[in-house]
Amino acid sequence: MRLRRDACGTIRRSDQFTVNKLSHGTIRPFNLERRPLPHPHDSLVSSSTEAGLVHLTTEDAFAALTAADPGLAALGALQDFAGQAGRLMLDIDSQGRRTAWFGLGRTTGGVQAVRALAGRLPHGDWAFAEPPPWPAGDAALAFALGGYVFDRFRSVRGKPRPRLVAGPDAPRLQRLADACALAKDMINSPASHMGPLQIETIARDIAQAHDAAISVITGEALIEANYPSIHAVGRAAAPDRGPRLIEMSWTSARAAPGAPLIALVGKGVTFDTGGLDLKPSSGMRQMKKDMGGAAHVLALAKMVMEADLAVRLAVLVPAVENAVSADAMRPGDILSTRKGLTVEVGNTDAEGRLILADALTRAEELSPDLTIDLATLTGAARVALGPEVIPYYTDDDQLAAEIAAASAAVEDPLWRMPLWNGYDEALESDIADLKNDSDAWAQAGSVTAALYLRRFAPKGSWVHFDLFAWRPRSQPGRPAGAEAQAIRALFHLLSQRYGGGQ
Repeated sequence: MRLRRDACGTIRRSDQFTVNKLSHGTIRPFNLERRPLPHPHDSLVSSSTEAGLVHLTTEDAFAALTAADPGLAALGALQDFAGQAGRLMLDIDSQGRRTAWFGLGRTTGGVQAVRALAGRLPHGDWAFAEPPPWPAGDAALAFALGGYVFDRFRSVRGKPRPRLVAGPDAPRLQRLADACALAKDMINSPASHMGPLQIETIARDIAQAHDAAISVITGEALIEANYPSIHAVGRAAAPDRGPRLIEMSWTSARAAPGAPLIALVGKGVTFDTGGLDLKPSSGMRQMKKDMGGAAHVLALAKMVMEADLAVRLAVLVPAVENAVSADAMRPGDILSTRKGLTVEVGNTDAEGRLILADALTRAEELSPDLTIDLATLTGAARVALGPEVIPYYTDDDQLAAEIAAASAAVEDPLWRMPLWNGYDEALESDIADLKNDSDAWAQAGSVTAALYLRRFAPKGSWVHFDLFAWRPRSQPGRPAGAEAQAIRALFHLLSQRYGGGQ
């Protein structure tokens, strides 16, 4: 047995966290065999000979039609349909074909309204009767996003759902929707079924599918490899849920020598108790979603690789469980980091920035052209912008403008927030280089968290997204639970920068 020092300088056994077996010698299954992630449902098809027709209509357009068609007016009155937003009317036309009318409201509005169509249509194949008032691909993708259902733990699964005819572009659009579904499936899955090992398994599956290289450093090996903060946060978890750093690298076959390197960094806290600064039950209830950043970067990486964008990709996921045990990090502990800075732990519930610090330092060693980190980092971001609008932070004005344009183009709501230098001193510690909880006078918790990450981010172009990854209410085509945020806009930006791929 050898001894090692951890991030706090404490002597530890070198075999800690290396045990992945139960006492009787079998690998714990984590229920993967009983409840695998569901195979994505295809919401889009290229063609169909039995497709019903969907008419999209505003209130004014429907009023004009009913003025000239008493039969349509009577049908609308019978089903209380007048083109109201999100309402659906069903009929059979004179040829016996299924017909639906879907209301857009007073004005056409945004294409994401089509999500509700997927949530309201009966199962079967459907096609737009007329070209939609937005690009057809955008409408089809919105439909596919709206078709998402999480039924992994239902006794009855795989109920028939509607499909939309999307022409030859259907496979590409379906892949984008499937990537978003992967992120949502991971976030919706409880911690009992989505621990650090499961995140690693999904990352390995993605790497194998796209001929990407992958390495994983687990448990005590994190100290030897100089990832002390990742180790410190995750060391209190059960041995078979030990902390790890997952690193994936991929190069497009289309990439020229010296092609841009994009680093994607995602927070993977598979359950956050708060540590010894324990969360109340109300604050802990949804903490299965605290690995949302990891789910998002894996989904975004999947999009990039499947589209074969002409880039090099590095994906870094620190995956841990912030658990409570006699071995948990304590308030007041001083941690080492990969960068060499020391951090005073002011609050064990501000653990996400600790693991991201080591991962961002690793990203800097790779000299990326662009670094993107995604994390469910602060509740303060929700106080500022609510659950649907995601703040992002960057000092790169050109990148910020491109993100804003991509956000508008694909209706993926994002909002730039300031890296306000005046709050930086709120991170200063009396006994270490910095602390992980900012002084109360600064107040702006999402801003100060981003400022903390900036101290570890690679030089050059870097952006941080403070995700929520959750919908607190259910609407047609937008079920309560996990939500994929920012990655459609980011994929659009990367496609615009580096070529559309496939």
